[in-house]
Amino acid sequence: MKKALITIAANTVALAIAVAIFDGIRVGLPGTSTGEDVLTLVLVGIVLGVINAVIAPLVKLLSLPFIIVTLGLFLLLVNAAMLWLTTELADLFDLAFRVDGFWTYVLGALVISLVVLAVRAVVDED
Repeated sequence: MKKALITIAANTVALAIAVAIFDGIRVGLPGTSTGEDVLTLVLVGIVLGVINAVIAPLVKLLSLPFIIVTLGLFLLLVNAAMLWLTTELADLFDLAFRVDGFWTYVLGALVISLVVLAVRAVVDED
């Protein structure tokens, strides 16, 4: 339970930082309150956590030859694809989370990955 809460918190913080950095990543609708935006970020963080726990390992396993040949750079595209899937599922659940453009997906996934890595390094997961 503690690990799941840490994952949700790390994803939420990472998504918030990505939203702050990139104009192409937006949360909420015009006129929504900050509380609603934070709730949306938490729910999108949960969706991202589920995708990273269930789908991402399978995709990484299937794309392992590409990951090896590109010395790991293909993982950026895999993470971008997971962010794209997160936006699609968020849209399916009527969550106001949008990402515009391929490079925004790639750079947003890079920032999210680095922030989650930093948060997990700081927080003890025993």
